[in-house]
Parts: sequence; structure tokens; C-alpha cells
Amino acid sequence: AARGRQILGGVNYASAAAGIREETGQQLGARISFSGQVRNYRQTVSQVVNLLGSEANAANYLSKCIYSIGLGSNDYLNNYFMPLFYSTSRRYNPEQYANVLIQQYTQQLQALYNYGARKFVLIGVGQIGCSPNALAQNSRDGRTCVERINAANRIFNSKLKGLVDQFNNANSDAKFIYIDVYGIFQDVTRNPSAYGFRVTNAGCCGVGRNNGQITCLPLQRPCRNRNEYLFWDAFHPTEAANVIIGRRSYNAQSPSDAYPIDIRRLAQL
Repeated sequence: AARGRQILGGVNYASAAAGIREETGQQLGARISFSGQVRNYRQTVSQVVNLLGSEANAANYLSKCIYSIGLGSNDYLNNYFMPLFYSTSRRYNPEQYANVLIQQYTQQLQALYNYGARKFVLIGVGQIGCSPNALAQNSRDGRTCVERINAANRIFNSKLKGLVDQFNNANSDAKFIYIDVYGIFQDVTRNPSAYGFRVTNAGCCGVGRNNGQITCLPLQRPCRNRNEYLFWDAFHPTEAANVIIGRRSYNAQSPSDAYPIDIRRLAQL
């Protein structure tokens, strides 16, 4: 954990399996939901005020920081598309669920803004319907992505992009950008060999169909050539895939990668 002056170099608030919704991921045990992460950030802000000597100094410092926020995947993976554990899919259709998520997301982002955040990077969700887990459970041929999952993800992403406009129009001193991970992923899966990938529908490590039914077990040997795999396990992209997403987020390769600008230009503001 970052302590003392270390926090001025950046803090990571992420929590495995956590989501925008409080209950998301609860079947996996303890985690810190987005609202809890925002509470932790508020504590950091009071430490920054102490370190820099005044609220004005802290506000000036925080206004230069970049806040990278990628949430929503678990609200689908470990909530909406787990009907045995969660009732959300019976209570909401995909359109309504995306609205509920975006509504909560908006409140948390507003709280971050109220506590000094000014440069926001909102990262969209990827094609969850193309994960080895989704393919193992719902794909006849183990290759064709699960459209009802991807369709729900696209609805969320389009509303998230709308949120960027909403915040940018409302706050002249803040800048919000959206990263289209879904589109970047689509590029890679359409032409994997151009990116050096050989296997796009199975995890490098895992158990069962597509290596996607049970995630990587202790002492299990992963594949030898992980750089040729798009997915590390049932759910997560490999480092090789994340490097592509990171590069294109920072320096947009296609105009749709980042909206309205990429992270490189956001950093210069």
C-alpha cells in the first residue's frame, strides 16, 4: 500500500471482482466496490492536503492527475449473467440494467470530481461474450461469440460514451475521455495474426472446454507461448493483449479508439 509521500506518485484502488453495484462479485468473497474505492480516495485527498500544506495546493496538484477508471465488466460477469446468484437479469432488461449502472457510475464520478479529480479516462467494457468462459458455456462451436452478452456490453458502452459528453458539457474545468476497448478487441479478433496471436478463443491456462470452465489452478502449467494467446485464463486478456489496449488508449491508432481525445493528449492539457 502507498504511504506518506509515495501517494503523490499515484495510488491504485482496484479490487478484484468489484463492480459499480455493491453486490457485484459477492459470490467470490470480500471486495471493495466502486463506492468503497471512492471513499478510500477521499481519505487519500485529506492526506494530500496534509502533505502539500493546503487545500488550494492539493486541488492544484490533483487537477493534473489522470484518473483511469475501468468498471462494469464484473457487473455483467459476476452479476447480470449469473442468474443463479443474482436476480438483476430478472429485474432489468439489458437496456434498463445499463441505465441503472450508468446512474450509479455518474454519482461516483461526481464524487471524484467534487474531491478534486479533473482528468478522467473512462474505459469501456470489452467483448465479454468472446471470453473463453462465455464460449465454453454458451457457444456451440466454441468460436462464435455469445451475442446476447456482447449486445448488453455495447448498450453499456454507448451510454458510457454519452456520459463523457454529459460531464464535458457540464464542467468546463474537467476533461473526460472514453476508451473503446470493445472496438480494439474486435480489431484484434478479426485479424489476430496481424497482432501476433494464434489462439483467440481459449485461455493460456485453465480447465475444460476452451480452458474456460475453471480458471487457472495452483501448480497448473500454463501454455508455453502465452504471447500467442489473446486470453490468459477464462476471463482476462494476456499481457500481450493488454499492451495493445494500453498503447492504443494512450496513442489512438484508429479514430474510434479514444473519444474525444486519447490519453496522450489528455496528459498535455
